Amino acid sequence: MIRDNQRYFNRLHVVFDALVIALSYVSAWFLKFSGPFSETSVRVLSFEQYMSALLLIVPGFLILYYAFHLYTPKRVQGRRLELANIVKANTLGVFLIMVALYVLKIIDFSRWVIFIFYGINIVGETVLRNVIRYVLRDMRRRGFNQKYILLVGYSRAAEEYVDRILSNPQWGYTIQGILDDEAETGTVYKGIPVVGMIAGLTDILQENHLDEIAITLGLGEYYRLEEIVGLCEKSGVHTKFIPDYNNIIPTKPYTEDILGLPVINIRHVPLTNNFLAVLKRLMDIAGSLFGIVIASPVMLAACIFIKLTSPGPLIYKQERVGLHNRTFQMYKFRSMEVQKESEEKKAWTTKNDPRVTGVGKFMRRTSIDELPQLFNILKGDMSLVGPRPERPFFVEKFREEIPRYMVKHQVRPGLTGWAQVNGYRGDTSIRKRIEYDLYYIENWTLGFDVKILILTVFKGFVNKNAY
Repeated sequence: MIRDNQRYFNRLHVVFDALVIALSYVSAWFLKFSGPFSETSVRVLSFEQYMSALLLIVPGFLILYYAFHLYTPKRVQGRRLELANIVKANTLGVFLIMVALYVLKIIDFSRWVIFIFYGINIVGETVLRNVIRYVLRDMRRRGFNQKYILLVGYSRAAEEYVDRILSNPQWGYTIQGILDDEAETGTVYKGIPVVGMIAGLTDILQENHLDEIAITLGLGEYYRLEEIVGLCEKSGVHTKFIPDYNNIIPTKPYTEDILGLPVINIRHVPLTNNFLAVLKRLMDIAGSLFGIVIASPVMLAACIFIKLTSPGPLIYKQERVGLHNRTFQMYKFRSMEVQKESEEKKAWTTKNDPRVTGVGKFMRRTSIDELPQLFNILKGDMSLVGPRPERPFFVEKFREEIPRYMVKHQVRPGLTGWAQVNGYRGDTSIRKRIEYDLYYIENWTLGFDVKILILTVFKGFVNKNAY
């Protein structure tokens, strides 16, 4: 029933979106040719010719909205994510329109109409979706559009699921109770009671109008999974499984089908896909070549100042651990006094470290010392964006102390990374750095790389934690 309601709701949502797109476009035309922007405008194309573009714009934008997940249930998509997807879809849509106008050499079509439409449509779609959220929330408050759920099994998974449902009432879920053989009937967790034993599931299914059953068994009860799923399937009630292995698999796993055999992969790493890996590598080659050309005057100046202020080599090579735990020689401009390798391995550089030269202190603070790593990227040892590589000594230390530390080596290390642009650089928390690295690894896209590179330009080069 709920799924059917969602399908009909989405159809209505598409109609509303089509109206907003059309009204935004018409409004943009009037603002350009009949409003405050019309003072010096010369209309070459007629109103009808402009409006004929709606035959492509409306369905095109609706397809983009679908591609950017703007028709997923409001229960699972927050406001900020929805707004971000609206902006992305509209940005791509306007870009495609501009490309089409250029390719077709349509020079009489006012670009201002497109830009005004872009702004109005983002505002209109955002307002529409917030109004829909308000209406749905009000309906749920009145008891409509609720989804009634029964939990089977009292476990950590059950408690975590209850916590999330209760903290997000706008989702419209109502938990009727929990069935469990170990917990005593009448036991209550945050207002949700244990209403009986699992054996009573059949009777409860017959007596109650449930929308869903969530199986939340503890790990020790998984032998009953087939039995419980069989009972739920006989009732026709939609069933979902909330696994109790969050402490084992803390991030999002994914399943794949191998000739009918479902296989659960513990961690989703997009860059294991060869096509995506090639795309990223091409971006690295182009970006490193561009960076080398642009940064060559700065690198030349750095070489001169290093040579004039401190005896020793210009480039400092240090062993680091990279992709698939393989070591490589990472290049940096030398920013410290020459020292024995055994001394250099002892510790990280700290604030006011006497080993750092005057020029080196400036290069570290501005990240100029990292520029030679553009050649590491060109060679394939590193990437423009990725987790920062560490020395073997520290890798061996952290792999024992920090859970999932070694996962970072499933991708190439980077010149910059998600942790670095969020302030975790130098003498900062390794645990927090790994959290950001894992998020990057599991959520990688080319767009995410571009975002990190842009953030690096504005706040990643100069860093107070770089000593």
